[in-house]
Amino acid sequence: MPVETIEVPVSPPYPVLLGDGLDPAEAVSGNLRPGACVVLTDSDVGPLHADALRLSLEAAGWRVLGVAEVPAGEASKGIGTYADAVGRLARLGLTRDGTVFALGGGVVGDLGGFVAATFMRGVDLVMLPTSLLSMVDSAVGGKTGLDLPEGKNLVGAFVRPRAVVADTGWLRTLPETEVSNGLAEVVKMGLLSGGEFFEDLALVPEARSGDPEALRALIRHSVRFKAAVVAEDEREGGRRAILNYGHTIGHALEAAADFALPHGAAISAGMVAAAGLSRQRFSTDLTALHEELLRSAGLPLRSPGVDADAALEAMSRDKKRSVADAPTDHRFVLLRDVGHPVYGVPVDEAEARRAIGALVG
Repeated sequence: MPVETIEVPVSPPYPVLLGDGLDPAEAVSGNLRPGACVVLTDSDVGPLHADALRLSLEAAGWRVLGVAEVPAGEASKGIGTYADAVGRLARLGLTRDGTVFALGGGVVGDLGGFVAATFMRGVDLVMLPTSLLSMVDSAVGGKTGLDLPEGKNLVGAFVRPRAVVADTGWLRTLPETEVSNGLAEVVKMGLLSGGEFFEDLALVPEARSGDPEALRALIRHSVRFKAAVVAEDEREGGRRAILNYGHTIGHALEAAADFALPHGAAISAGMVAAAGLSRQRFSTDLTALHEELLRSAGLPLRSPGVDADAALEAMSRDKKRSVADAPTDHRFVLLRDVGHPVYGVPVDEAEARRAIGALVG
């Protein structure tokens, strides 16, 4: 199957390379000359793919100083794990002209990106996403982030990777629940985009079952859509905020559940809530459409048992809020219709509480 290259047209641009059975070192050879590097991965992905990556890099002339492995799971997106990771890079002897290869899902990408952005004030970064969620979303766009007890992604930086290498063959090792988590972001972007992407959400059930052509088509759509939005507003000063559809409540649910709630499940519930708020604002009822798509992806529509007050408190610390907002206002992305998102919509505390209550009760 041929390698596809999708350029993220920022300045400087970088490629997202999409294929099956890619040689990572060969894939990045047009963007980076071999040098010293460290592989950052986690305890789930490392045993599966780190040895093959090391062999690929060394065969191409890279000097792999070591593999830094962190525990798998959202808890690794914390200050403590970050401190351990940068300390490991220092002990391995990585210098300012070195490269971090972030091999893993969204947690490794967020952590590895922030490590690369801050270690010695910035080293080169190559994203090697191994989950559907990271391929379609978190590895593309340059946003990195760490969680605090007070909320999700409250510490972070923008960093452009030198390349993103998305080998769809890695998805074959994922359980179906992880594929479903990634499909939450695919459904989100299809609803935001409209057009052919939205029509191809009909492929979601096939993608959920692991069909490689369906997965590749939806990854391609997602990367192209996100690349176009990022090119227009890389630093999220305006339109890029639409990519937070479903995330205002979704991130609050994750924080309230001490990050034990999978990201895709939280965003799925957050989109259902956003559909209800959109109906109230714009009199366009997309709730049944959301529920049908999310069910077809194997995602939950609610988050029973999460504490509503804790979720509201987490929303009050949401990084998208502005100093100009009233203390009881929250900023939402809503849908006027499929393909017509509106960002920065104020939602007051009472509306937010009702929306969360409908999900967790």
